[in-house]
Order: sequence, then C-alpha cells, then structure tokens
Amino acid sequence: MPPAWIVYAWPRVLCETHQLPQWQFTHLSTQVLMYGDAEHPALGQTVWQREDELGRAVGVAWDWMGMPEGIVAMVDPLCLITNLQFVSVDGEVLAPLESVRQLNEIVHALPWQDEVQRALALPH
Repeated sequence: MPPAWIVYAWPRVLCETHQLPQWQFTHLSTQVLMYGDAEHPALGQTVWQREDELGRAVGVAWDWMGMPEGIVAMVDPLCLITNLQFVSVDGEVLAPLESVRQLNEIVHALPWQDEVQRALALPH
C-alpha cells in the first residue's frame, strides 16, 4: 500500500474549480497505523486517486481517526495531501484556505469511511 505522502511526489496538476463536480476519485489505499483500544483511538491514512483527461495521476490523501461508536473522522480537515493546484476560471491560483475548501468538497463526496471501516475489520 502506498503511503499518503507519496501523493506529494506526483507531478502537479492544475485544476479549474468548475471541473471538480465532474471528477470521480477511486480508492487507492487505506492504512491502519494504530488499531487503538478503549483508551486510544485507531489512526491511519487513506489515499484516493483519479486520472485527468491527459492521463496524469491526481491524488488526495488525509489522516483519519476512530471515534467512539464506530465513527471515523478526518484528523484535521485543513491538512490534506494533494498534487492538485487549484486555479480560478481566470487562471489565478487559489489561496490556501480556498483550496482546502475545494479539497474538503472532494472528500465529502467520497465513501471513504466505508473503506476505513473495511480496513479496520481486517485481521491484524
């Protein structure tokens, strides 16, 4: 399984924000770094990818943690790993906070919690 930080090594891909609703990401990997117990949460990373129209790999990854009642959540919604560089329709690079908002829209549309639950259920 590739670690989440591998996405940093992928070439940068420019993305106009109006293109995002058309993009479908698929699950690449989910790693459980710590299974946790009654006193400590489970921790891990998940990586999602797609290819753009030119065949370039586009990825987004983040850390997650297990919560009580079997819930999983992003560790920090402001800390996502990606090789996307968001630009406006005018070609202006988006500010970091606006880029994070775009990335969170991607994450919100993914069934990533299912993949994390699946990884947690595997024998360890």
